[in-house]
Amino acid sequence: MKKVVVTGGSGLLGRDVIKEFLNNGYDVVNADMKNPKEALCRTVITDLTNLGEVYGVLAGADAVVHLAAIPVAYSHPNEVTFQNNVLSTYNILEAAGNLGIKKAVISSSESSYGICFSKQNLQPQYVPIDEDHPQLPEESYGLSKIVNEKTADMINRRTGMQVVSFRLGNVISPEMYKNFPGFIHDPEQRKTILWSYIDTRDAATAYRLAVETDGLGSVALNIGADESSMDMESKQLMETCYPSVKDFRRDLSGFAPLLNNEKAKKLLNWQPVHKWRDYVEL
Repeated sequence: MKKVVVTGGSGLLGRDVIKEFLNNGYDVVNADMKNPKEALCRTVITDLTNLGEVYGVLAGADAVVHLAAIPVAYSHPNEVTFQNNVLSTYNILEAAGNLGIKKAVISSSESSYGICFSKQNLQPQYVPIDEDHPQLPEESYGLSKIVNEKTADMINRRTGMQVVSFRLGNVISPEMYKNFPGFIHDPEQRKTILWSYIDTRDAATAYRLAVETDGLGSVALNIGADESSMDMESKQLMETCYPSVKDFRRDLSGFAPLLNNEKAKKLLNWQPVHKWRDYVEL
């Protein structure tokens, strides 16, 4: 039985990621600052900014899935967000690489493209945004994600450990679908995330597949649903909120996603299956 350590397993995404690995026969340990509401596996209370504690919790693991972070900009002083997110990720990858762990998956963000928390009304240069789109954050959260992706590249060069960085769309757990009627006809509410979303269960499958797939090196992948989170067609969303953006790189008919997930689907043989319309009364 392979052992995987999930950091931040007590958080929004953690429950479904832990369930996914348990359901596929893994021995799972949750490393977090707090215990989860529902105990699915052993939790080890760990300060990930302390390298010694990270070595301790990762000992004997075959893979690490790193979810733990301050998850948004401006919830903490900027330097606290940066220090926490960068140092914890560095420690995870440094310890894993030196312990001979072969696979790591870390959590980056669509926020790294800079549009999400922009005070300057930054617009996408083209849509759907793929992994080659410039990353232009104005704040420490998006910057921390870029630094973490570079840390992943560095560790991969030094140790050969495979590190997959997931640029996650807006993470939605099943109980959050009840909020959708409040925004699906109001394009302004979610325009800075390009109306993206990813169901926690679909994200969980992607994390497992990133551990089980070989030969990826260090790679960043967008993880989002196959449709927007809106009940307005994608062309109309762009015309309403980003009329000056004319560079459409794919067919935007219907409710096509504005965060391009094709690379993840191809490299991981992954397919998101949860669609918000299946859970929301229209």
